[in-house]
Amino acid sequence: MSYPYLAPDYFQLDDLLTDEHKIVRSAIRDWVTRSIIPIIDQAAQNNEFPVRIIKELGELGAFGPFIPQEYGGAGLDHISYGLIMTELERGDSAIRSTASVQTSLVMYPIFTFGTEDQKRKYLPLLASGEMTGCFGLTEPNHGSDPGSMETRIEDKGDYFLLNGAKMWITNSPIADIAVVWAKDEKGMVRGLIAEKGMAGFSAPKTHNKWSLRASETGELVFDNVKIPKENIFPNIRGLKGPLMCLNSARYGIAWGAIGAAMDCYNTALQYSLERKQFSKPIASFQLQQKKLAEMLTEITKAQLLAWRLGTLKNANKASPAQISMAKRNNVKMALDIARESRQILGAMGITGDFPMMRHMMNLESVITYEGTHDIHLLITGNDITGIAAFE
Repeated sequence: MSYPYLAPDYFQLDDLLTDEHKIVRSAIRDWVTRSIIPIIDQAAQNNEFPVRIIKELGELGAFGPFIPQEYGGAGLDHISYGLIMTELERGDSAIRSTASVQTSLVMYPIFTFGTEDQKRKYLPLLASGEMTGCFGLTEPNHGSDPGSMETRIEDKGDYFLLNGAKMWITNSPIADIAVVWAKDEKGMVRGLIAEKGMAGFSAPKTHNKWSLRASETGELVFDNVKIPKENIFPNIRGLKGPLMCLNSARYGIAWGAIGAAMDCYNTALQYSLERKQFSKPIASFQLQQKKLAEMLTEITKAQLLAWRLGTLKNANKASPAQISMAKRNNVKMALDIARESRQILGAMGITGDFPMMRHMMNLESVITYEGTHDIHLLITGNDITGIAAFE
């Protein structure tokens, strides 16, 4: 069952939002309530991605909201982007992942590193949902160490020849294009756009997932794929490019995870007020109040952290280390709340009638992707000591 969604705002953060922020949030919240909540459990149970939502997300302006309007985006600020991610992940991490990848890992690099022709060709179609994209960085043998990637491109004069494989790629089975990172003959990381239909390019689906079951996950396999030279990003070299993309995605995740936490908290609170044991609501017992109070405290701290990060992002002052801290903290917070809220519901918490178990399993992926929990801790350690512990 689904309780009415009462978003917690214990420190009146709404006072810090503009009318535009609230309008954007309301539109996404209403859509999630109407289009995602009724179908998401079945989609997760069946390991099926609801493909129809891509066009709907495009119509809502959820793809590339901070991309300028001249390229099909909404021209919104980064707090708006964060609020959109929060509302989408309240529905499911798979839905937010689809929008995160399309926005931060596909549209962002094309806008930031691409040629004017690339921007005009791809961005409007990606923004509208007429085209779907994915991002190829992680490889079977290289996750936290992307600098050791084995995917290669060779300059053949009229084109580049691409060989290699990428793994754990959100959207890959349904994507029309892939933003791919590979090393050239000099060992320099380069970015490019590969299109489905190019000979030698395949994207097999990943099966048997316990997490993100309503998400399309797969591989990218390149066997002597000819990449036209006009599909290469001319304005970026090295790992800086993909890491800038990941920073944008991690920023969105820091906001998104709060939505999953708020959904779990909201459900646990309302259930605890209805469920009676020993002739009174379980909300009246001290241990349940302790759980609820701690959940709300952690959500409030995460909201404040995300909002401040958003103001820094709008001012172009947010550092990669600050983004890492927020991603790590907020995802761990959400995962802890999913687990604690499940306990409030007892055995009912493991059923698809309530969202806790689904959020919990999803967040086991979110705490790993876009930089693992441990790596983000070491990024903070590196930032405060000046010593890199992961090289």
